[in-house]
Amino acid sequence: MIKQVLEKVINEDMAEIWSILTPEEKRVVAENLHVQYFKKNQLIYAEGDQPEYLWCLLKGKVKKTKLGIGGRPQILRLIRPVQYFGFRAHFAEEPYVSSAEAIEASTLGSIPLDLVTELIHQNINLAWFFIRDLSRNLGGSDTRIVNLTQKHIRGRLADALIVLVDNYGYEDDGSTLKIYMAREDLANLSNMTTSNAIRTLTTFANEKIITVDGRRIRIVNEPMLRKISKFG
Repeated sequence: MIKQVLEKVINEDMAEIWSILTPEEKRVVAENLHVQYFKKNQLIYAEGDQPEYLWCLLKGKVKKTKLGIGGRPQILRLIRPVQYFGFRAHFAEEPYVSSAEAIEASTLGSIPLDLVTELIHQNINLAWFFIRDLSRNLGGSDTRIVNLTQKHIRGRLADALIVLVDNYGYEDDGSTLKIYMAREDLANLSNMTTSNAIRTLTTFANEKIITVDGRRIRIVNEPMLRKISKFG
């Protein structure tokens, strides 16, 4: 079973990095790659921890959060398969400034960051891979800052729902979000109180933009939702 998982990780899930490694580098990575399983709401690493591993989400969903004023968490980023995370702090030579937690039961691959550093020294293409990834994340963070600070509540919640659509897509019906997120998490993603998130969801439902059934959210009018997200 473990051998089958490792083969899938190497041949499919980690193909983006795998394709730029030499045969010897591939052998070293394969020998040091570990597959780990996390339960729903289980912490992967905590703010203040020292970075040890490059993480790759293979299956499931992960959120990166940071505690704000009064200990209120803010969701910074959602991770989807197959994305890499947990390496920025290592390159910055500092502890983690945010935490990572499984939103649902998830499978992750991990590689020691000290080994990643050695490989970067040997392979310029690997260095460029991380530069591109960090640059994309920085650009996304810049956009998120503007959205969370300048948009009204409706715009922020619409933006959060679009983030869920773009990251995780729909169920087979083509309209139900393929993620069941607690209202508190949705509020933390939108930078608002849970009560405001609930009220705004109800407003969207009354306007026939979405329907809500417990944690299941169905997007009825995606163009209108994107319009609200765009103009805030």
